[in-house]
Amino acid sequence: MDVSRIAPELQKPLGRTPSLPLDAAWARALVRILLPLMPAAKLDGVRLEILGGHAPPLRVYHPETRRSPSALLWIHGGGYLIGNAMQDDWICAATARALGVVVVSVDYRVGPKHPFPAPLDDCYAAWAWLQAQAGALGIDPARVAIGGQSAGAGLAACLVQRLCDSTEPKPAAQWLLAPMLDDRTAARRELDAVGHRLWNNRMNAAGWRSLLGVEPGAVDVPAYAVAARRPDLGGLPKTWIGVGDIDLFFDEDRAYAERLRASGVDVTFEVVSGAPHGFEVWAAESPLSRAYVEGAQAWLGRTLEAT
Repeated sequence: MDVSRIAPELQKPLGRTPSLPLDAAWARALVRILLPLMPAAKLDGVRLEILGGHAPPLRVYHPETRRSPSALLWIHGGGYLIGNAMQDDWICAATARALGVVVVSVDYRVGPKHPFPAPLDDCYAAWAWLQAQAGALGIDPARVAIGGQSAGAGLAACLVQRLCDSTEPKPAAQWLLAPMLDDRTAARRELDAVGHRLWNNRMNAAGWRSLLGVEPGAVDVPAYAVAARRPDLGGLPKTWIGVGDIDLFFDEDRAYAERLRASGVDVTFEVVSGAPHGFEVWAAESPLSRAYVEGAQAWLGRTLEAT
């Protein structure tokens, strides 16, 4: 991809960010080794409770200044291949602190060792735990949003669909940062040559293959495995979707937002010019990233308070 398409303030941070071929097993193994060695996120104003003995493990972020009985269930990214809940301490703590709400992050299983439905089942178990513990946590069970980033946002969208089809309590909103929504993108081999920064289409194919156990773009996929495959999007909760316009997921995210809106869902679709995938993580201190994250948090706060 032409560097000139990347926003100027993101070019220097991008140059310092290693690009690993996560479609290769050795690269994924290296990331799994390095993730626990990441510097600890700043948790000022937040008490972190780690429920390692729970299945799945959970991380609960309690703001020191509680301003709302609302809550967020957060699902980390990693392309359905890698990642853990600890990697998103920064956004979970920042959101808990900014909104004064409890945030619960789920450490779900990933493929290819644990294909669908294991990751979604883990996220569902986290939702069920949060609902069951609502009284102890001081949470209004009707004011809980589900959110995530990248593959985590894809799982969030699938979990929302599953819950909205059930008789269980429904999420108040879905909060999706650059969601990985459609395996059919990975089947478009012409996208391999584009060279999207940090998450390209070869990695995308490997991620979907690990989740589904088949090549992406198959005629049939299981229900709730691929959010964009759902034929009817009516009845889903208020939605925020944010993505960079040079992110591999831009087209599928825009299409999902348009389909939601056409189905009568209240949708906010935020496009960041010149932003590759995950920019809010690897360029977190840039004004562009700060504005993006703070705007997303403001939407979430307003939506939960209006529930």
